[in-house]
Amino acid sequence: MGSERAVVDRPRYERDTVEFARAFTFFDAVYAFALTLLVVNIDPPGAVDWTSLPALLASGLEWQLFGFAVSFAVIAVFWRVNHRIVSGFRAVTPGTIVANLVAIAFVVLIPFSTQGISDEGSADAPLAVAVYAVNISCAVFAQSAVFAVARRDGVLIAPLPRRADRVNFIDTMTTPAIFLASIPIAYAFGADAGRWTWALLVVVNPLVGLWSSRRVARIVAEDAAARGIRRRDDLDPPTGSSA
Repeated sequence: MGSERAVVDRPRYERDTVEFARAFTFFDAVYAFALTLLVVNIDPPGAVDWTSLPALLASGLEWQLFGFAVSFAVIAVFWRVNHRIVSGFRAVTPGTIVANLVAIAFVVLIPFSTQGISDEGSADAPLAVAVYAVNISCAVFAQSAVFAVARRDGVLIAPLPRRADRVNFIDTMTTPAIFLASIPIAYAFGADAGRWTWALLVVVNPLVGLWSSRRVARIVAEDAAARGIRRRDDLDPPTGSSA
């Protein structure tokens, strides 16, 4: 009773209000800004480097383009996930706004950590891999917190059963698990080995995602069946004879 009253008493901006639209637009704009900042890490090659493709790549452009491509894909995925999460809100609250600000703070840091893995002078340093991996992992944790706060504040349009949320959380944690695992690998076997560890995401994420989607569908079906049984029990009058 007290927790329900606390949820109701929290200030909230409904989906059809200007405040909700402003918050949604602001979040999208920050992700776009972070994507734009990535280009700052690409140093314009000198005129002599444009004489041939090997000379152009030898100027350090190869690593810079690698960092740009990886981080562009990462930030785009973060934006897509955030867009999906916020699209499922019936309202925003101060808690969800703060959680989103924390999440985008780590996203805006990605262009900075990208410099470490894309600059020719630091690309071979295990610390560059470690900083990038920690940055991405913190962004994932923070984005997961956005969903958790929204669930706590009762602003999800179609909340899933708690068991389904736990399955989705396991699915989400595969990304930071692989990034964090790349840190000791980078220190033990070199920065290249650490970066190659990230390629596991291409295989692991789809497999875990397939498992989680099937498991969530099963949990939702079981929950719906259980609620249907309870509803029938509530509607059917008790049978029996009275004297």
